[in-house]
Amino acid sequence: MTAVSVIGPDSNAGSKTVELPDEIFAAKVNVPLIHQVVVAQQAAARQGTHSTKTRGEVRGGGRKPYRQKGTGRARQGSRSAPHYAGGGVVFGPHPRSYVQRLPKRMRRLALQGALTSKLGDGAIKVVADLDMDAIKTRELVGYLAALGASGRVLVVEAAKDERLELSARNLPGVNVIRADSLNVVDVLDADTLVITQPSIGTMAEVYA
Repeated sequence: MTAVSVIGPDSNAGSKTVELPDEIFAAKVNVPLIHQVVVAQQAAARQGTHSTKTRGEVRGGGRKPYRQKGTGRARQGSRSAPHYAGGGVVFGPHPRSYVQRLPKRMRRLALQGALTSKLGDGAIKVVADLDMDAIKTRELVGYLAALGASGRVLVVEAAKDERLELSARNLPGVNVIRADSLNVVDVLDADTLVITQPSIGTMAEVYA
């Protein structure tokens, strides 16, 4: 197992260490697999409500615009034809699902690889806890600054903490997620992962 320092409430590191499970933080980094899982997750987030009308669905077009012969113009059968303004759309988008079904093992291996990559980049900080006495955004900002957590920060908590989540709600670069709800996109998108020590056990149970 890989041992890392645990940062206490006073933001001092080195006084305590915790071992990270190798199944999660020393896994194989399979870049094509991670890419496939990222594409699938982003595709699943699409609503797929786009829609166009075919020539049979637009209003009007039931009457022949003009007679077949004698006008010197090309023959036409309906104003709902695609080449008319206001006519139907050929091969246009219709409501559909973009979900790509992937085996649970593939998603788990991709997440393990993403976490391993972040650990190798030094982007993971383990803290003793992030228990807040009150909903204070300024207090959370100061604590993250003391940790050196800059850029996009992903805070991993063991259980739902309403005070922590409300404190981070107005911070555009900070996202709070539960340890049993991690996903590859959020992990890769974060510049720094702040993981509470109790979350390590939860992650080992769910993802190892």
